[in-house]
This record gives sequence, structure tokens and C-alpha cells, in this order.
Amino acid sequence: MSKGLLFSQMQPPPGGENDFNDWYETEHIPARLAIPGFTHAVRYVQDADPRYLACYFLDDMAALGTAEYQALKSDPSPRTVRMLDSVSGFTRYIADQISDTAALGTRPDATGSDHVLFVVAFSVPEEEREEFEGWYEQEHVPLLMKVPGWLRVRRFLVRPGFAGEPWTHLALHEIADAGVLGAPEREAARNTARRDALAQRPWFHSGRWVYRPLSWSTPTVKGS
Repeated sequence: MSKGLLFSQMQPPPGGENDFNDWYETEHIPARLAIPGFTHAVRYVQDADPRYLACYFLDDMAALGTAEYQALKSDPSPRTVRMLDSVSGFTRYIADQISDTAALGTRPDATGSDHVLFVVAFSVPEEEREEFEGWYEQEHVPLLMKVPGWLRVRRFLVRPGFAGEPWTHLALHEIADAGVLGAPEREAARNTARRDALAQRPWFHSGRWVYRPLSWSTPTVKGS
């Protein structure tokens, strides 16, 4: 079994936010968490567009190939069709987990919603990935984990077939609050010779978002 992520951003239409949130919480999330392999979902919100982010975490990526999940995709409810037709800023990425600092014992595996989420996305050319991965894993993440309030880093490799910018890598940084981003230790992690060399590459720009947690959901235990 392999862990991974279903990552999706979207912006509801003006005046439709309450309906959008009700649909997400009462239909979209429960339908997916009913499928074995989905462990939990966290919804986030920010003040910029796209306003909402949903992260579905899986401990078995094979769940995405099951008949149950494919039925959700091929035969959506009328409400789902209406909602998806009305949103803007839609992104959808399926990504395989490649590292998690929680494996080092720094955080429990399911961290709930006691954090702010700093998302960083890169589009890395295939021929540059070895150097990029070496920098991020060997230098950047260890330095970030020394920043007071930097709680956890999970990194993912995006599969083909996405909707949105052609990102190849997603990093989910859980931090205590947005103020952590201004810490001098974080600035030190961004000012190294290895990063400076990568920053000269034309592709070295990133998508960045800072989201606040909105809700955290786990599968309903049947028969309880």
C-alpha cells in the first residue's frame, strides 16, 4: 500500500458560499471517506482566490481505482454537477507521498486541524529532479524543521492527469501560525548556496498559498 493525497482548490460563486460549504461537508466528503483507503480529509480556507482547499489523505492509493470511487467520478449527483459547474479556480491533483517528517516521530500521523497550512508547489523538469530532490530532502526540510513553530512537512509527487498548473511536486507545510513564515530561522533556510544555485534555473518559481483549517473529517464508523 502507498500513501497519497487528493488535493483540490476551488472558489464558489458570489452568494453561493453557504450552499457550497453544505455540499462539501454533507455530500462530497462523506462519499469519499466511505471508501476504504481514505483516512481523513481536511478543508482549508484563505482570503485570496481560490478560497477553498480540500486535502483528502489516503493510506492506500489503490482506493482511487476501485469501482466505488470510479462511480463517484463517472456518475456524480445532480448537486455535484451543479456545484462543479459553478465554481472557478478549480484545481485537482492526485499525488503520491514521497516523504513525511512525522515518520521521524515529530508529529502523530493524523495531525487534525491544529495548524496553518503553507502549500508550496513546483514544476520541476525531469532532468533537474535529482538535484531538486537532494536539496529539498537533505537541506531544506531539515533546516525548516529547526524553525520554531514549523510542525510537519509532507511532500508529494503529482501524477499525470491533473487540473490546474503543471506542478510536479507539492509540499504541505504545517506551521503553528502564519507568523512562523517570518522567522529568521526560516529566512536562513532560504538563503543557502545550494538553494541560490537552483534559484537561477528558469523553472524555479513556485505556487504558494497559506490556508487556515476549516474542518477535519474522518470516516464514520458503521454500526457504532
